[in-house]
Amino acid sequence: MKPWLIYLFIAFVGLLPVLLAMLASAIADWAKCELNEANVGPCVIAGRDVGNVLYGMFVCGWFSLITMPAALLAAVAYSIHLWMKR
Repeated sequence: MKPWLIYLFIAFVGLLPVLLAMLASAIADWAKCELNEANVGPCVIAGRDVGNVLYGMFVCGWFSLITMPAALLAAVAYSIHLWMKR
């Protein structure tokens, strides 16, 4: 497998919580719903309340405090692995 694909996967996994939070925020803005970390607000899209889902996606942004350093560590470890394999 190509090394750049591994690095791309590591970056994607590290940034996934941030991307989910940004997507939830964009959907809430589009639907004109209030979205915050304090509580779940009602958000009706196509006749369904998706407030709980948007809240969960938004709060996932906090997982980036774990995934981003872990992704950096994984990228460094993979770089060392490639260097040692030469």
